[in-house]
Amino acid sequence: MAEHEANTEQLERRVYRGLREDNLDPQHVVALACELLDWFHCSDAILEVVERNPAEVSPAEMTALAWRVLDDAGFEPGFDLAPERLVTLRAALRIIARDLPTRGIQGEPEIEVLEDWFPVGAGVRLADGERLNWGGHILPSMCDDPTMALTSLAIMIQESLLEWTWRVWPVCPRHDLGVHGSEWNGAAVWWCAGDGGHMLAPVGELSRALGFRRRK
Repeated sequence: MAEHEANTEQLERRVYRGLREDNLDPQHVVALACELLDWFHCSDAILEVVERNPAEVSPAEMTALAWRVLDDAGFEPGFDLAPERLVTLRAALRIIARDLPTRGIQGEPEIEVLEDWFPVGAGVRLADGERLNWGGHILPSMCDDPTMALTSLAIMIQESLLEWTWRVWPVCPRHDLGVHGSEWNGAAVWWCAGDGGHMLAPVGELSRALGFRRRK
């Protein structure tokens, strides 16, 4: 099983790179489909790749089949194969970093790719070296959409700070309730459950909502 998983991952990465670089090798697609079929992964796309002669499949057809096979296999490219996901996550951190001074946190936090975790994901390292990755790290698949990346990052940071300090943050000044990172109307916000629920502030604009002035 370990050998199968290693072979499958290697082939998936080759196929994905070929698709991204517009340099797909049909033999890699066939090898991946055969590997999956040998271990009882069966789908229409996998069967079609195995049964057809690659020489008779047009490049456009093979590209479409390759994407379907990867999807059927549940393949998710990591930050190394899809670096744009890491760019999105770093942009999200720059936004939420504007809220951290309201919690007394100074300095610029950084995204830390957690290579030793499975699956590989990302956490946050504060300027003082403290790591914030409690409750589950950020997976690359969470970073396809900027709003999802920002919301996921807000939740992870909030839960990590609660576990680290046993202090709720942020708090709605009107209801004295802890608010939560959430998605509302297509935006990442700090959401309070008081009075039926309301937005305290968009993520990144907490200072203004709390009347907090950042230290120069």
